[in-house]
Amino acid sequence: MALNDKMGRPRGFAENEALDAAMRVFWEKGYEGSTLADLTEAMGINRSSMYATFGDKEALFRLAIARYAEGPAAYMREALEQPTVRAVVEALLRGALELLTDPSHPRGCLSVQGALACGSHAEPMKQAMIEWRKQGESGIQKRLQRARREGGLAKNVDPGDLARYISTVLTGLGVQAANGSTRAEMMRLVDIVLRSMPF
Repeated sequence: MALNDKMGRPRGFAENEALDAAMRVFWEKGYEGSTLADLTEAMGINRSSMYATFGDKEALFRLAIARYAEGPAAYMREALEQPTVRAVVEALLRGALELLTDPSHPRGCLSVQGALACGSHAEPMKQAMIEWRKQGESGIQKRLQRARREGGLAKNVDPGDLARYISTVLTGLGVQAANGSTRAEMMRLVDIVLRSMPF
């Protein structure tokens, strides 16, 4: 969105910083647990400014998800560009580890914490998170399919099954981080998973 309003006057706040603040609130409290008061206080704006710039809470949550994907979770996109299957999987797991153990971030992963347990009125947000996770899994599967075509993955390994396994591990790491697992403990988990891979 533009930094100017319809009259051409500059807004009284930095939109990217406000969106980062909202992302952090959703990351810490989930969609349903984040109140408008929580969001506007963290963003440093009033409700009318929030609505005028970002839309309602649902629209803001969708923007926060996109911001998370392009920021803290950008390691996923970068990992899929690695040259070998092993390098892809290792970059995914170690990237998740870096994100989840960064003390400047809330515990856990926004993709898990955001809208996993929601009431019926928040069902669209729950579905948005499910779709987001499915897109991530689909991206991994496509990269594995390419690897199999190029001879980098054995023919007896199903790319869909392996993508689901990797996605399950990534989700599990997020849960472990939210549960308070240490960086050292999670590093050992990543090492075990890498040793178990069929390549």
